[in-house]
Parts: sequence; C-alpha cells; structure tokens
Amino acid sequence: MHRITIAQVAAKAGVSTATVSRALSGARPVSDEIRRRVDAAARELGYSGNTIASALRRSRTDTVGMVVPSIANPFFTSLVESVEHVLQAEGRQLFLCDSRQDTSVEEGHLRSLAARQVDGIIISPCHGTRSTPAVEAAAAAIPLVQLDRHVAGTNTDWVGVDDHESMRLLLEHLHGTGARSAAFISSTLTNSSTELRLAGFRLQTQRLAMRTRPDWILLGEYSVDWGRRATAVLLGDADLPEAIVCADDLIALGALRACRDHGVDVPGDIRITGYDDIDFAALFEPALTTISQPRDRIAAEAVRLLATAAQGGAAAAHIALAPSLVVRQSTGAGGQTGPQPMSSRSEPGEHQESSSRP
Repeated sequence: MHRITIAQVAAKAGVSTATVSRALSGARPVSDEIRRRVDAAARELGYSGNTIASALRRSRTDTVGMVVPSIANPFFTSLVESVEHVLQAEGRQLFLCDSRQDTSVEEGHLRSLAARQVDGIIISPCHGTRSTPAVEAAAAAIPLVQLDRHVAGTNTDWVGVDDHESMRLLLEHLHGTGARSAAFISSTLTNSSTELRLAGFRLQTQRLAMRTRPDWILLGEYSVDWGRRATAVLLGDADLPEAIVCADDLIALGALRACRDHGVDVPGDIRITGYDDIDFAALFEPALTTISQPRDRIAAEAVRLLATAAQGGAAAAHIALAPSLVVRQSTGAGGQTGPQPMSSRSEPGEHQESSSRP
C-alpha cells in the first residue's frame, strides 16, 4: 500500500511541508485556519505521520514502562490494568515487563526500557535488597516510581497500601469473632510487603494478646500450592490455631482447600483470611475474608508521581493509602458460622503518609 507523505498533505492543504510539520507536531504555533486546513487534509488523505520521530522532537515518547514480579499473580494483573487505564486516559501507552521474580531478568527489563526512551518507569521490585542496584541505576537515568513493593535507600517515590493498618484491621476482626490464637502463612522475607505484613501480624497479635507460636509462622511463596502445603502442616498438629492469616489471597485459597481436604470446617473450626481481594476470593466456598487494596488510586498516584518526578528537584514521596476490610464467610460475621452476606466493607479512611513532594 502506498504511504501518504507529508509533501502530499502540504500540497492538499496549500502550505509548505514545514508548516504541516509545525501544525501536526505542535512544536511551533500556527494560525487556527492553517491548523484546520492541515488537519482536514491529513484526515482526507489518511496521513498518520511518524509519531516516534515527532515524539522524540518533543523529548517524550508518550510511553511508560512497567515492571512487575509476576503477571501470573492476579493482584499484579489487576494493578497493571489500573495503571494502563490511567495512562490511556492521558493518551499514553504502557510497555509491560514481567521480571518472573528474577532480579537479573528485572535488571534487563529496566535497561531495555531506558534504551527505548520511555518517559518513565513504574516498578514493583521483586527483591528488597538485590533489586536495589538496578532500581538505582534506572532511577538515575529516567523518572521512576515504585509501587506496592519498594527497595530502601533510593531517592525515588513509592505508593502502595499501609500493610500495618491492614494487619490491624484483620487481627481486630478475628479477635472480634472470638479468635484468640493465630498462625501466619506468607512468602519468604524477600520484599518489603512480606516483611511489613509479618511485622504487622506480630505487633497486632501481641497488642491483642492473641497466642501464636514460632512454628505457626510459615514462609514459602505466594501460591495456592504453598498455602495448601503449609496449612496441611498446621492441621497435622493437635494444637490448632483458631485463625490463619495469609499474606495474599492465593495462599489463602490453598489454605481453604487444605481445610476441605482434611475435613476441617471453615469458619467453624478455624478462620482464614487473605490479602488483595482478587476476583476468586468472592467465588470460593466459603468466600474469603480479605483486605482490599485501592488499586485504582494506587495507579493514579503512581502516574501522578511519575509526572512530578520528571520535573525533578523535590524530595521523594512515600504514600501509604488506606486499605479496606472485606468480611465474608471464611471468618463468619460476628463469630457466627451460618450463612452471611457475601461482602461487607469497612469504611476506608483517608490515611496517607507522604513526604514534602505534593
């Protein structure tokens, strides 16, 4: 198919090629009449122009890179979707990269995105310390915002949910249903989210005088299989906790399946909670009590902070948004084990912590 050239647009509009370039790129002003003529000619001829060259002349590409630890995890899938919607509304495109929980893969993605001259990078680092050098190098070359997880010691923005507040909501709810002992199943302590959730669990069980044991804290990976295996270990002991707090919904779904396999009633014999409120959480039987993260707000803040970071000169922001508790049948409402409403949400507060950056 013959490609329409800028010279043909110029001839159609009755102006020079330089004027067409100025009108379409917006790099220099032209009169409204000239712009209308050029736009009409371009539409009639089907001229699309060289958007990459135009973007580079404007020192931006209208693209943003995003690196997540695992696109297979439904939480990150939904978070990517939220970020893409925000960018799309601004006329920008998303380049998505999956680090597959591998810091070397993550480093390669960061280098590739920088080489493509994306306008900025949004990243959820896969490791709390081993990701640091690559994140620092990328942030030195291009605006970068961390979300959900973060590495310490970098002058970069971060936005996510308040994990300590999440644990307070979960443990107070469990305590209110009558639970006085609790176990914790999570991933190994390789990222900030895992570390903060475990720290919050320990703080809240101590504050509420809820019994726990060192061997009731089981660390493996964010997966259904790990949740199932870890829960089987707990159920093999005569001393059962009254509640199992899981660091994400995938683990919690595995825990629910293990209880079903072993004939343990949920929530009659044991209560189970998750984290993230993925779509499957409401569909399982019993439906899962969990923490809902404000994914759309997290995405909007990440994109806003990226634009602010591009301007430079301000201190890094640390924004922790308020979570909300979604109560379903896996913990019983008010300690009862009969049928309960599918979902009742606590009112999310406006909790937010940030530095001097607006």
